[in-house]
Parts: sequence; C-alpha cells; structure tokens
Amino acid sequence: MKYTFCGNSGLQLPRISLGLWHNFGFVDDFDTSREMIKYAFSEGVTHFDLANNYGPPPGSAEINFGKILKEDLSSHRDEMIISSKAGHLMWDGPYGDGSSRKSIIASINQSLRRTGLEYFDIFYTHRYDSDTPVEETMQALADVVRQGKALYIGISKYPPKEALIAMKYLKERDVPCLIFQDKYSMFNRKPEEKILKITQENGSGFIAFSPLAQGVLTNKYLNGIPKESRAANPNGFLRKQQVTPELVEIVKALNVIAMERGQTMAEMALAWALRETAVTSLIVGARNVSQLQDSLKALNNLSFTEEELTLIDSILDGSKL
Repeated sequence: MKYTFCGNSGLQLPRISLGLWHNFGFVDDFDTSREMIKYAFSEGVTHFDLANNYGPPPGSAEINFGKILKEDLSSHRDEMIISSKAGHLMWDGPYGDGSSRKSIIASINQSLRRTGLEYFDIFYTHRYDSDTPVEETMQALADVVRQGKALYIGISKYPPKEALIAMKYLKERDVPCLIFQDKYSMFNRKPEEKILKITQENGSGFIAFSPLAQGVLTNKYLNGIPKESRAANPNGFLRKQQVTPELVEIVKALNVIAMERGQTMAEMALAWALRETAVTSLIVGARNVSQLQDSLKALNNLSFTEEELTLIDSILDGSKL
C-alpha cells in the first residue's frame, strides 16, 4: 500500500480506501463483508468509510462494521482511520434529515453507539443543506471535535462557494477542514473546475468516491448488463438506461489503452484518478475479495505518459471515437 499526507495535516491516508456504501448491510452476506474488511486491512487499507444511512437498512453497515471490528480487529483500532457522515435522511420527523446542529449531534451519538466506537477519526457533513446556515453545521462539527467524538472534520459534496465559507469558519476556530469528499472519475470531472483548487489552497485533502462510475469504468458492461451488476438492480442508483451504447463505446476505446498498459479497465480508471496531485485517496466499493484485489492492483502502475493522457482526453470528449 502507498500512503500520502492528507492536505496540510500530519495524517496519512492509503491511496485506496474501502467504502461501505454497498454490500455491507443486513441484506448482504455477513461473512463476505467480514472477509472483505479483514482482507483490506491485511493489504494496508487502513481507512474505512461509513455513513449513518449506509445499509440497507440505514444504519446496518455501521452495526456490521462495529461487530467485525470488535470480533476480529479490535486490537488494531489505533491502526485504522474510520470515518462516518450525517446529513441525508436517516429517521422520521424533521430532525432525521439535513445538517442542523440537532441532527449532527444526534447522528454522531447514534453512529458511535452502532459501531461501538469511542470516537470517529473523521466525521463529515454528508451534504450541503440549503435550509441550515453553513455556520451552524460547522459549529456543530467543531464541537464534536472538542467533545472528543471525532478527531478530524470533513465536508462532502458542498458547492464551491459554501465549501469556502465552511473551510474559513472551521479554520478560524482551530478545527481545520481535513478533507473534502466528492464524486470524481473519468466520467465526472467537475471537481477539476474549482473544488480541487479550493482544497489545495485551503490545506484540505480530497477523497473521491465512485471513481469507477459505479462499475461502468470496468469491463463489466462491455457485452451487455450482467444479472448481478448494479445496473441490473432496479432499486440501485445506477439505472440500465444510463449504460448507453455511446458510453459503452467510450469504455471500449479506453479499454484498448488499458490493455496496452497491462492493466484492466478498472485498474487504469483508478490510476487515472490518482494522477491528479490534489487527490489524496480513492474510496472503492467491492462485492467480494476478488473485486477488491483487482482495485488494489491499480497501485502497481500509476504513471501515465503525456500521449496516454492526451488520448484518454480525446476519447472522453468524443473527438477520438
């Protein structure tokens, strides 16, 4: 495993982190979840990314992770970075959604009980909530650090303007924003417009989720939609209609470059996301240990030539198809 410092902090994160958004809830096979977490840690993946609403049902990923940590890895707690988040709908009524002080404090207390942890290494506001002043949310986050419930603070999916307000507020209270989390991949380069620069200028790290575009940037959909894939799940976030013929043609063209590099499509997509110096780590998901093994192989070749990057850009913008 390769590690890098997160922004201007002394904290190092693995270049690849394990996300528990999918495949770690009560509806999933617990033994497979346990096997993935244990394997990840054995390979140097020290960062595990949770949120209060991960499951399904919501909260179950935190409960399962806490059980695995207690039964298998409790003696290694200080070797881990464990993060969680609050901000999306979690429970009924007016206080189970959004980023009010009430919701943030209640959420971290619930998450700590579910996981059995004394503190989170990183606690995030999961989304920008336009109904709550940014200052109220940031003060709640600063307070959970003062209370010892979190060591560091992160923000996720904030628009640039609000991200700057949040970072300034936290810095003035001596609880700097450690890290910004957002979607980033070959198919979603929006952070390159402003956010990556903002994180660098304000001393924050950047961690990307969905770097494989929920599996589209793999070999999975080159010949149709497999039955066990995310696109085949009618309740998933990735819809069949999103895997268009045009998108598949782009992936096929990219896959030619990957094969020339001696990588799978997924390996190259992860390596490509890590080429950006502002990116601290990537959050990858996995259905089983085999998928996780494939993702970790990306670290074997992170270098790109200028010719490769130019060709990839031309494929992504459609000029080279």
